[in-house]
Amino acid sequence: MASGDDEGIGYWMRWQVPVCALITAAPAIAAAVVLARVKREPLRSADLWAPCWGRLHPIALLCYRVLVFFAMASFLAVTVVNDGFGAFYFYTQWTFTLVIVYFAGNLRYVFLQIASVISAHGCWVYSKQHTTENDEANGFLNDDPEENPGDRISRPNKNDDQDQIRFSSHHGRLLYEERAGFWGYLMQIIYQTSAGAVVLTDVVFWGLLVPFLSSEYFRVNLIMACMHSVNAVFLLTDTALNNLPFPWFGMAYFIFWSCIYVVFQWVLHACGSTWWPYPFLELATPWAPLWYFFLALVHILCFSFYWLIAKAKVTYCPKLFPHAYVGLY
Repeated sequence: MASGDDEGIGYWMRWQVPVCALITAAPAIAAAVVLARVKREPLRSADLWAPCWGRLHPIALLCYRVLVFFAMASFLAVTVVNDGFGAFYFYTQWTFTLVIVYFAGNLRYVFLQIASVISAHGCWVYSKQHTTENDEANGFLNDDPEENPGDRISRPNKNDDQDQIRFSSHHGRLLYEERAGFWGYLMQIIYQTSAGAVVLTDVVFWGLLVPFLSSEYFRVNLIMACMHSVNAVFLLTDTALNNLPFPWFGMAYFIFWSCIYVVFQWVLHACGSTWWPYPFLELATPWAPLWYFFLALVHILCFSFYWLIAKAKVTYCPKLFPHAYVGLY
């Protein structure tokens, strides 16, 4: 905490300030360059709602996302009730809210569930297409054109298995090749940002704050412990079930997210605040540049850890579970 002569304009004239600003800005500039030059693979609509496991119906993924939304929203609501909106001074609440946004909504439908709505739409298309096209296929393949339509639908057909195969092939081409729109890409960006952020949040909390600062700055309670664990558990479970691509350049969005939080804290202190929610963000210490540089490296490690998990899923699951895993990418 800055105090006395450290407050005011003199605080921002320290040599640590431009150095820490450079350490914060350099990754953001590099991330912007990467996003401008990288070649993105097209995102399919089915990637947003279809599970990567053949025996798992899209409705199951839909139900999971709805349950997670309500569970996480409850944790956040309890935190806000206990601590007020001052809880959003912390990166934890920022990240927790971002994960809720992934499961709950986007900018266009703030209170709708982004993952759930897309999943529900996919389930509806899946069921509608399955019923309609399969019936049409049975009628088209029937040798008797004068047969009563009602009899045709209800009568068992010995070619049902072949019809189902033809339906699956045709349905798959139409449904899985449809490109995602703007909100689909936004969902993917939020997903990638959340992935790195939840790992960073939990690693810093359990690896740095709890062992060294918990007695001085805070005491761990049940809600705090849950918020720094269920966020990763819920998102990792979704990763195990979903079919969203997880490209390496998604780290750029994660970097932007953290840089926005740092700028937010700096603006608060430029406006007169003297309290830092995280002591390692304090600029009035000669160790500040080292802390900022260390945090920059931790960002790379945290995102890489999650990327390796997602990469392992698409690499080894098809080999270990060739009949169960049906990932689309």
